[in-house]
Amino acid sequence: MATVDLKDVCKVYAGGVEAVKGVSIAIPDKALCVLVGPSGCGKSTLLRMIAGLETISAGSCAIDGKVVNTIGPTERDIAMVFQNYALYPHMKVYDNMAYGLRNRGTPKDEIDARVRSTAKTLELEHLLERRPRELSGGQRQRVAMGRAIVRNPKVFLFDEPLSNLDAKLRGQMRVEIKNLQRSLGVTSVYVTHDQLEAMTLADILVVMNAGLVEQSGSPLDIYEKPASTFVASFIGAPPMNLLPLRSGHLEGAVTLPPVPASASTLGFRPEDCEIRTEGADAVADGALRLLVEVEGVEPVGAESFVYCRVGGERMVVRVPGRVEIKPGDQLRTYARQEKLHFFGSDGKRV
Repeated sequence: MATVDLKDVCKVYAGGVEAVKGVSIAIPDKALCVLVGPSGCGKSTLLRMIAGLETISAGSCAIDGKVVNTIGPTERDIAMVFQNYALYPHMKVYDNMAYGLRNRGTPKDEIDARVRSTAKTLELEHLLERRPRELSGGQRQRVAMGRAIVRNPKVFLFDEPLSNLDAKLRGQMRVEIKNLQRSLGVTSVYVTHDQLEAMTLADILVVMNAGLVEQSGSPLDIYEKPASTFVASFIGAPPMNLLPLRSGHLEGAVTLPPVPASASTLGFRPEDCEIRTEGADAVADGALRLLVEVEGVEPVGAESFVYCRVGGERMVVRVPGRVEIKPGDQLRTYARQEKLHFFGSDGKRV
């Protein structure tokens, strides 16, 4: 289908406001790239520049090897799925899906074949004569996706398409979007602020912060080796525990393994911290040992989150099943040395 290559892309608005500050991303053919980050980080602006809905202040955007900076949205051979579905309320599902093809002058027989084939793929066959107001949120989103698919574009662009759905529907639609993208083999760029959505969908995950790419790579690599305290605290639910290594700050509460000289922050995932039970075998040499006070316990079914304080800092331990722990309990916990992360005073991994 197509590759998407961004090189030093910038967006500067009137008044000198920099929304995107020199972003470079290479998206291979057929890959699903997810842009994730907090509100205002520049991810939607970047998507709109790929779409041609925002001008590029500097740098270049190439689709299938062709620089498209000065090419209009309709000539880029892309299809976009929006957060609000953007369906025509007076049109039936069939006509919503066929609209773009009619505008292109596609023959009527071809339009009918494409619409009905796509409707079958998306299980919309029985809804083709309904109007958007007669559909559920999930069905409307399928129609919006169908309208994009019938155009057979080089690139799909998704702008937070699931944010208006409830939690159960979001989970179902994540699976459907991933399976559909794989079966169609269309290069896709997907924007979300939901890190769970990003982790489960992405072939390539791009974490953005304040207009810059903080880290990019496979979701698992980013989760296991975050490049900064920002990525460590943004990716993961609950996020990574981060403890400052100020002199004497954790004295008496923590026994530290060897610490890199340039490190100022220690990190470990909630699931990598274990609670020691009475009579447990000695903890392996080099492990992080913590004496914590429990602040609260949050049972979430198959596991529980134990919220604690250590040396004045908050942290959380993720444990399987239910636990007989209550606020005020003192616990000894530990994390193995190979599960620890260290960050410098600039927030970068060391």
